[in-house]
Amino acid sequence: QVQLVESGGGLAQAGGSLRLSCAASGLSFSDYAMGWFRQAPGKEREFVAAVIRRSGGSTLFADSVKGRFTIYRDNAKNTVYLQMNSLKPEDTAVYYCSADLKLHNIVELHAPSYWGQGTQVTVSS
Repeated sequence: QVQLVESGGGLAQAGGSLRLSCAASGLSFSDYAMGWFRQAPGKEREFVAAVIRRSGGSTLFADSVKGRFTIYRDNAKNTVYLQMNSLKPEDTAVYYCSADLKLHNIVELHAPSYWGQGTQVTVSS
């Protein structure tokens, strides 16, 4: 059974930082592209960032977070991270980790095979 468990959410002030973690189990982690999505109240879920299978590999970001967020993975720990800097109130959302064998399904289709349960991030002004 595949499980993606997010942690690291919480409350931050505008301009601050948070690091989200997603621990994966039940899959061959290094075979999967990993991604992060978020959903703010009253809005649709949106793509945030993705990283290819290889540690230190290529990354992709939504325009709204480019230059502020970083995604990276540690295949030895079966974990993917989202480092969020220069946080803004509009970053407030539930953040979801995702996994798929195909990067395309995450980045283009927004339909990865697996989702985590989400972690709340709240940024105060």
